[in-house]
Amino acid sequence: MIHSYKTIDLFAGIGGIRLGFQAHGCENIFSSEWDHAAQSMYEANFGEKPFGDINLIEPKDIPDHDILLAGFPCQPFSIAGKGLGFYDTRGTLFFNIESILRAKKSQAFLLENVKRLTTHDSGRTFNVILEQLNSLGYTVYYQVLNSLDFGLPQKRERIYIIGFRNGIHFDFPRPLGFYKPLSEILERDEDIPKKYFLSDELKQKRQNAVKGIPPFPSIWHENIGGNISALPYSCALRAGGSYNYLVVNGVRRLTAREMLRLQGFPDDFVINIPYSQARKVAGNSVTVPVIRAIAGEMIKSLNQRQPAKKSAIQTTLFDLLPKSEW
Repeated sequence: MIHSYKTIDLFAGIGGIRLGFQAHGCENIFSSEWDHAAQSMYEANFGEKPFGDINLIEPKDIPDHDILLAGFPCQPFSIAGKGLGFYDTRGTLFFNIESILRAKKSQAFLLENVKRLTTHDSGRTFNVILEQLNSLGYTVYYQVLNSLDFGLPQKRERIYIIGFRNGIHFDFPRPLGFYKPLSEILERDEDIPKKYFLSDELKQKRQNAVKGIPPFPSIWHENIGGNISALPYSCALRAGGSYNYLVVNGVRRLTAREMLRLQGFPDDFVINIPYSQARKVAGNSVTVPVIRAIAGEMIKSLNQRQPAKKSAIQTTLFDLLPKSEW
C-alpha cells in the first residue's frame, strides 16, 4: 500500500529539503528557521512563515509526523573531546533533533551537513551523533554525495544521514554520472545589470592569475591562497564567500537566480530578499535534485518495508582511534 507521508522541516533555510520530499507527495506540517531573510523567502514560496528558534518549542509540542528533515548546523560541539562534555550532545543544535526524535518517535529522518562533519575532532563528533541515533532505536545509513553527480554543475559534497525506526533496508540513490552544462544555468551577460560586473582592474587581475585556457562558459573560482581556476562547473556556493569568490567567465558575479539554479530550485521560486541575503541563503541551502533522489529511495524503503540486510562488520570511527584518545 502506498502512503502519503507527513514531514517536518527543521533548520529549514528556504525549503530545499521540503521541495525534494514534496516532489514525492509528502505533506509538510511544521517548519522551523530562525534566519529572518530565509523565513521571508520561505513564506513567499510556501505560504507559511516558519517557527523561529527551535529552542523555544518543546519537543512534545511538535506535530506528529512520519519523517523528520533537518539540514542542521554543526558549529557547536565545541566541548567535544574535552573531558565530561565529549559524550554529551546537550547545548548543540543536534540535541534538538535528538529530543524530537525521542519524543515523537519519527518513522524516519534525513539529516544533511557539511562533509567535514565526518572528520571533526578526529571523527569523534560524528561517532557521537551515530551512537545517539542508534541508541534511539534507528538503523542509520550515511554517505557523502556530490551535487555534480546529480545533474547540476556545482561541485558540492555533503554528508547525508538517513535513519529508520524499524530496521528497514535503504539504498542511497545512484549518481546520474552527468550534469547539465553551465549554458543552461547562466543568464545572458547583456541581460545582467552593470552592478554585477567586475571593475576593469579586477578583471585584469583575474585574467593574469587564471590557470590555463578557460573553457567557455566557465565559473572562475578563487581559493584561499588566491589561486584562480576556471572550471566548466561551479565550486560549492558558500554563505560566507566573498563577492568575488565565484566569477562567471572572469567578468561578473553570479545573480541570485543563477545561484538558485545551481542548487536546483525552479525558476518560479520567488526571490523577495536583497542580493546580499540571497547569496547567504543560497549558500546555506541544499541541492534540491540530490534531496529529491534521496527522498525517492526513502519513500520506496518506507513503502516496501524490507528488513535491513545484514552486512560485514562496519568499522566505526572510534575503532580507528586508540582508546587512550576516546
